[in-house]
Amino acid sequence: MAKTLEYSELSASSPQPGSTAPLCIRKIDSLDLPELQPYRTMRRQLAHREAGIFIAEGEKVVRRLLQSRFRVKSVLLPPKWLEDLRPLLQTRSEELTAYVAEKEVLERLTGFSMYQGLLALGKVPPQPTFQAILTAAQKPLLLAAADGLSSAENLGVLVRNCAAFGVAGLLVGETCASPYLRRAVRSSMGAVFELPIIENIDLVQILGELKASRIRCIAAHPQAAMISLSRGHFGAGCCIVFGSEGYGISAPVLQMCNEAAAIPMPPTVDSLNVGSASAVFLYEANRQRGKM
Repeated sequence: MAKTLEYSELSASSPQPGSTAPLCIRKIDSLDLPELQPYRTMRRQLAHREAGIFIAEGEKVVRRLLQSRFRVKSVLLPPKWLEDLRPLLQTRSEELTAYVAEKEVLERLTGFSMYQGLLALGKVPPQPTFQAILTAAQKPLLLAAADGLSSAENLGVLVRNCAAFGVAGLLVGETCASPYLRRAVRSSMGAVFELPIIENIDLVQILGELKASRIRCIAAHPQAAMISLSRGHFGAGCCIVFGSEGYGISAPVLQMCNEAAAIPMPPTVDSLNVGSASAVFLYEANRQRGKM
C-alpha cells in the first residue's frame, strides 16, 4: 500500500510558484499501484520500448536523466537518494512522483539486486530528423551507424563512445536492438540522453543518401578490409559503420560503403568487440581531424 508523506514534507519539496511543477513524494511498501507497473516488469524491455518508456538504473544514469531534456515520469529510490537528488527533482518542469522505500524493500519488490537502489522511469523522446542532425553538426561531419547489433549492452557502449568522441549522430539500423532498452541505457551511462539517435532505419537507403551528399561511408569490417585503420579516410565528412557481434556488417550494407577498414591485429585474434573497436575507430577519426 502506498501512502503520501506528511504535508510538511511535501510542502518543503515544492518549488517557487511559476518556476517548476511540484514534486509529489510517496512512501511505498508494495508495487501494486498501476503507475508502478513498469518497475514490476523491468525484465520486459521490449514491451517497455513498444510503450515508449525506459528504466534508468543507478545514481549516475538517473542523475543524467534528471539533467536532460528527456521527460521523466517518476523515480523509485531510498530516502538517502531522495535527499541527494531533491535539488534536481525540484528543477523539473513536468509533474513527477518520487516513490520512496528502503533499499532492502525495493530489492524485494522488484526482484533485483540493486547496488544503489535507485531507478527512474523516462519517456523516449521523438526522434530527430536526419536533416536536423546534418544541419546542427559541426563540420567536417562525423556520424556512426550500427548494423545488426543484437546486444543491448554493446549498443549502449557504442552510444557512450559516440558521445565521448564527438559523433554528431548515431544511425541505428532496423536489425539492431533499441538504444532505449534498459540494459543499453545503463551501459551508455546516460550518454543516450545527449547523443542524437535515429533508430529502426533502413541503413542501405540512408547510406545511399549520405554518399549522394559526398559523405564517405567507412565499414569497420575486418573480413572485407582492404586497408588498415590508419589509412582510412576519416578527415573529411564520414559515417563509420559498425556491424554485429558475430557476423559483422551485412552484405547489402557493406556494398553501400566506400571502403572497409580494420584494426591491425595478430593472426591469433579475430577481432575486438564492437565497444572496443568503436573506441579505436572514433579515436582515429578524431586524431586525423587534429582533435587528439
